[in-house]
Amino acid sequence: MKKMFVLQPFAPVSLDLSVTGEIDRTANQLTISYRLAGDLSQILIPSIAAIPHRYFELWEATCFEFFLAPVGESYYWEFNLSPSGDWNVFRLDDYRQGLRNEEAVGALPVVIQQTATLVTLDAQLSLEKLVPANQALDIAITTVIQDQNSDLSYWALQHTGEEADFHSRSDFLFEV
Repeated sequence: MKKMFVLQPFAPVSLDLSVTGEIDRTANQLTISYRLAGDLSQILIPSIAAIPHRYFELWEATCFEFFLAPVGESYYWEFNLSPSGDWNVFRLDDYRQGLRNEEAVGALPVVIQQTATLVTLDAQLSLEKLVPANQALDIAITTVIQDQNSDLSYWALQHTGEEADFHSRSDFLFEV
């Protein structure tokens, strides 16, 4: 079932932006689409890479992210999708523990479009090598935005902690 989302910044921001999108899972195919809209001149957006690569620390710049966790399990995956097309997928054993590249995912192709007021990123991912088709997943959807001063703001479905924390399982709000 397709789910629409609207992300909220962790703290008030002076940026005139919105982050919305949708996520859908059919069997073991996950589709996620992000829409970053507004005055994009306020933020730093990485240039589209000629050949996208797997990179570490994409979250230190404008980056779309989502987290998947099998319902009832402590392990989970973090997916980083840069507007450049660069990407990474990590597996964690538990809350912020055991971070390592998820080698079962060898590529994460995305379709990116950009205008002066809109960046769209669409990704499709086969979950076949990660979970069985009938395994329910909890999902957190997040975004990091870097402004022209290089300050970062953190956007998510909700923020329940005293600090922005995309890894908090209480913020994995969707189930697919």
